[in-house]
Amino acid sequence: MNILIIGSGAREHAMAWAAMRSGKVSKVFTAPGNGGTAMMGGKVRNVPINATDVEALLDFAASERIDLTIVGPEQPLEVGVVNRFREAGRKIIGPTKEAARLETSKVFAKEFMERHHIPTAGYHVFHDAPTANNYVSAEAASWPQVIKASGICAGKGVIIAQNRDEAVSANNSMFLDRIFGQAADEVVIEDFLHGQEASVFALTDGKEYRLFLPAQDHKRIGDGDTGKNTGGMGAYAPAPLVTPEVMKKIEDRVIRPTLDGMAAEGYPYTGFLYVGLMIDGGEPSVVEYNARLGDPETQVVLPLLKSDFIDALSACFDGSLADVPFEMHAGAGATVVMASAGYPDEYETGKAISIDASVNDLDGVLVFHAGTKSDGAGLVTSGGRVLSVTACGGSLREAIDRAYRGIGKIGFEGAVYRRDIGAKAL
Repeated sequence: MNILIIGSGAREHAMAWAAMRSGKVSKVFTAPGNGGTAMMGGKVRNVPINATDVEALLDFAASERIDLTIVGPEQPLEVGVVNRFREAGRKIIGPTKEAARLETSKVFAKEFMERHHIPTAGYHVFHDAPTANNYVSAEAASWPQVIKASGICAGKGVIIAQNRDEAVSANNSMFLDRIFGQAADEVVIEDFLHGQEASVFALTDGKEYRLFLPAQDHKRIGDGDTGKNTGGMGAYAPAPLVTPEVMKKIEDRVIRPTLDGMAAEGYPYTGFLYVGLMIDGGEPSVVEYNARLGDPETQVVLPLLKSDFIDALSACFDGSLADVPFEMHAGAGATVVMASAGYPDEYETGKAISIDASVNDLDGVLVFHAGTKSDGAGLVTSGGRVLSVTACGGSLREAIDRAYRGIGKIGFEGAVYRRDIGAKAL
């Protein structure tokens, strides 16, 4: 099989790694890929096509006789890459543009959950700053409040306001200063959910679904969950707070109603479904949906997948997911993101990256690239999140220790990373 993976992050690097572990795969193309996928060599090749250039991707899939295309990030889903590939009769994994609104429109997602009685925070929708500011200025307002741009913002469109002044500032920055552009044409203000976050990922053919191990992401830039929200600074799996009893509630109250509801409304959901949850006293509530695998969680859950990744995806497209094995390895995994200084705000690129070859000899360690490229002389930084250093082990403690040993073999000017990934679970 020839596989095309759309995207350029560490998630897509991990997908390429997982695809190459299948005995059925002849070639893997990553569009556009990154410095890490370029270094995989042999059967893996980067293709200089932007992830949202749907027609160019479709032409490439036809010319290279691609058997299966996997969509990594959300932007191609929003512009309808799955719709176009399906119209052309090509196999692709992901939801349609209409189904992907679970991620691309927070307003759609909140109203959908309300219609189908899926547990989530109370909310209000606003279209202008004065109305939103009047709401947060009301004496009845409780704090904190969570203020979200409705559209996609690479994981950064959320501000947690602790008081009225912070809320007004957030509303003004979204509506008036346009810090998130058109993504904030609509703004959702939610009640704050207490508890611990967890990430649950399903692969679904629209009817049946299979679950990856539950993970926990670390969104804040600083240790102890301090500082600004990012796209994710690390993750681990399995997350112990998602007990079998909690997972049963998630399946019964969230995943099954979501799939049934989307089908009933005429938008059958296929591909990867991410459910971001807040767990409080064993009770799950939905924080958000993603119409894809998460980043950095993918870098942990895929190495823990024992079954053939490509077999599962092929069955997903064919509607026969119930007929293939979907087993996980025992043990645990952790990934630590190395980011550029200044991320998630302004940061510099072009910093030379040093990766000691001995990192490849560390047991259970994998280095997935995100913001990297070759400048001709070597590997340099090209993004905010640069690398995801992943490790698996017999226990979470072992996986975490191995990941940080891997970090010790890597360096670039201004590198920042959290030193407490997985600490909550330990």
